[in-house]
Amino acid sequence: VQLQASGGGLVQPGGSLRLSCAASGRTFSTYEMGWFRQAPGKEREFVAAIRWSGGGRNHADSVKGRFTISRDNAKNTVYLQMNSLKPEDTGVYYCAVRSVGDSQYGYWGQGTQVTVSS
Repeated sequence: VQLQASGGGLVQPGGSLRLSCAASGRTFSTYEMGWFRQAPGKEREFVAAIRWSGGGRNHADSVKGRFTISRDNAKNTVYLQMNSLKPEDTGVYYCAVRSVGDSQYGYWGQGTQVTVSS
């Protein structure tokens, strides 16, 4: 599975961005897609995830009410709508795929930079 993330950029606090992640290759085995982020000097952390079948989703407490993950199965694409952005949301955002039968995410995109600053 290959993943291509896009949509990052520089935004002021309180602004919005929408990230996209297009999957290609052996996508038929996708169980779940997720977004993670890594701030400078910090470990990578979970942001949100969505089940490919059924659409069940969950979000990290730090982004609940501000970020929303969604998917378009026909386009093999997952989105992360980010509203009310804060400086602490700054980091590199990665999308990832967990395949059916796997307990961890096995495929990762290249990351897209999000910077929230005035």
